[in-house]
Amino acid sequence: MAFEFETKPKFVTFDMNGTLIKFAISDALRQVLGDRLPAELADEYLQACKAYRIDECMGDYKPFREIVANSMERASRRLGIEYREADAQAVYEIVPTWGPYPGVTEALNRLAEEVPLVIITNSDTADAARLAANLQAPFELIISAEEMGTYKPRLGAFEYMFEKLGVTPDEIVHVSASPMYDLRSAAILGIKNKVYVDRGFEHDEHWLGYERITDIAELPVLFGLPRPAAL
Repeated sequence: MAFEFETKPKFVTFDMNGTLIKFAISDALRQVLGDRLPAELADEYLQACKAYRIDECMGDYKPFREIVANSMERASRRLGIEYREADAQAVYEIVPTWGPYPGVTEALNRLAEEVPLVIITNSDTADAARLAANLQAPFELIISAEEMGTYKPRLGAFEYMFEKLGVTPDEIVHVSASPMYDLRSAAILGIKNKVYVDRGFEHDEHWLGYERITDIAELPVLFGLPRPAAL
């Protein structure tokens, strides 16, 4: 299994949070709220926060700390849970401490020998830099939502990326664990070469025309690099 490129891609572009970085925001919410999150409402609350985060991303740009706060406030109001601004701030401050999924650093460094790597992330600029540093891999560029003035899945985020990199959709490979935030938009805008890293938190949408992998170590193999001896 490997891509068959007519010409070598100019960049591999990555979603970061949830694809490369273990985006453990549900754990952070549970940790911060503690006993004030009733056990019988916890799952519904976490799902509501997730739904409201993407809803907040679809409007006018606001800093990610506001995305977190607004989603928590809306979910709390809906389920009758007390909302505290200090809780939202505490959750937001946990975000840049997260590290990569197993195998990510090794796979990125192998791939970087073949093609330049770029991050496009729904993070504030400072947090994007901190999280990317946690990956311990060489990136040509880190494009944040703050820089773009918009969030994925809005098409303008990808259009900004094309312009910033000076590429057309057929000159990149885009990698993400999220059809919802990334791969649907990538398909709409004509990015043919896409990789879905199935982390188990979204459904496979194979009709979007991507290569699906469950182990990040398979990513360099898609580019024709040798399979690591350990596999």
